[in-house]
Amino acid sequence: MSINDPLGDLLTRIRNGQRARKDSVLSPASKLRARVLDVLQREGYIRGYSEEQLGDHPGLRIELKYFEGQPAIQHVARVSKPGRRVYSGSKDLPRVRNGLGMTIVSTPRGVLSDVEARDQNVGGEVLAEVF
Repeated sequence: MSINDPLGDLLTRIRNGQRARKDSVLSPASKLRARVLDVLQREGYIRGYSEEQLGDHPGLRIELKYFEGQPAIQHVARVSKPGRRVYSGSKDLPRVRNGLGMTIVSTPRGVLSDVEARDQNVGGEVLAEVF
């Protein structure tokens, strides 16, 4: 079965895994998914991820993070969807929870958090918001 929105699938797996208090979750591998996980790891929302073989396909094992029994990610949502793409310039990037959360942005310089994109003065497609 094909997945129309691979990034939405990744975020849903993370959300469901944390609600079920799992230590880790598995997801099919892709370059975009790995770059989004790099941003989540840099910002401290997940412990890390590693590449594994899922049968005959490559996969990612995502180590979820908890703080005092609560998930590190309280909310994760897809902003730009296959049916409605959302783009933003560097000056207009949305702030999540007045700067307490972050927005993940796909830019010409790679997948960055909103703070990194503002520092590098680049805009792009707003992929997801996390807090």
